[in-house]
Amino acid sequence: MTTLQVGDMAPSFEGKIQDGSIVRSEDYRGKKLILFFYPKDNTPGCTAEVCSLRDGYGSLQDQGFELLGVSPDGEKKHKNFIEKYQLPFPLIADEDKQVMRAFGVWGPKTMYGKLFDGVHRTTFVIDEEGRILHVIGKVKTKDHAAQIMDLMTA
Repeated sequence: MTTLQVGDMAPSFEGKIQDGSIVRSEDYRGKKLILFFYPKDNTPGCTAEVCSLRDGYGSLQDQGFELLGVSPDGEKKHKNFIEKYQLPFPLIADEDKQVMRAFGVWGPKTMYGKLFDGVHRTTFVIDEEGRILHVIGKVKTKDHAAQIMDLMTA
């Protein structure tokens, strides 16, 4: 769904994370960032995705990456999700969907024949200057960390 392409500059963003503090895109300048958008905490696919990223976190950090997740869930749900699965990275509570809209991942979806607005599961790999290196629209939830690592070594 996103119109952002490899080589584009990532949009500037800011949002509250699970502890109520604000993170901004500028906080990640000079660092490589994996920014992943997912629909909902504590659902099977989303849990598999964050656990894959958790388990691969050390390898991704060894490659110089920071991780930041975004969903429309609130701070309290994110805090519980992080604690339950011992996630070592922050999650933006994008309840107003501003970050998701900026990245073009919020919009019409269909499930079981019904049309609704929702999050299109997408991951952006962003370089130190804020340029998009990869856009992953077909996320392998159970193997997402390996999927990212494979892109970086290809």
